[in-house]
Amino acid sequence: MTDAPRDIDHLIDMMAKLPGLGPRSARRAVLHLIKKRGMLLTPLADAMHQVAVTARECLTCGNIGTEEKCDICRSPKREIGEICVVEDVADLWAMERAQVFKGRYHVLGGTLSALDAIGPEELRLPKLLDRVRDENVTEIILALNATIDGQTTAHYIADQFDGSEVRVTSLAQGVPIGGELDYLDDGTISAALKARKSV
Repeated sequence: MTDAPRDIDHLIDMMAKLPGLGPRSARRAVLHLIKKRGMLLTPLADAMHQVAVTARECLTCGNIGTEEKCDICRSPKREIGEICVVEDVADLWAMERAQVFKGRYHVLGGTLSALDAIGPEELRLPKLLDRVRDENVTEIILALNATIDGQTTAHYIADQFDGSEVRVTSLAQGVPIGGELDYLDDGTISAALKARKSV
């Protein structure tokens, strides 16, 4: 790939596998890290080793933490009765950044996909059903991506609670704050129109 020694080439190859980094970006990043070895490379290597040893998936919700139960699941300040269902940990962290949801979460680990042979058992859907039963959940908030697979998964989850006392809701979809119609895709505009409200 490059004229660099084999171990540096290996590091470049590994970095190129990260989301958003291709071979050229990875090469630039590695060269920068090597130039700033004491300030960046060594501390980064130490931090990565520490995370590799301590990071684990929360047994309850699927979040990433350093203990068997994540901080959110252990917190007595979180409201019980509401579970926000997300596709992956990045979505959970995005919801937490907004600081508007005070309940608990459930990370599915993906979405249903017939093409990829991903069914309910490949996701954390059975665990969600167990939690709703065991934790006296009254509302499930579906915060899944507005893709075909995301919507299929949302419908599947809603069907599981059809006829029960558990309320299943989903995030509103439409024009984001600060969004300009000219820059929005047709699906977003359509969803916004359908979810219109009185002024």
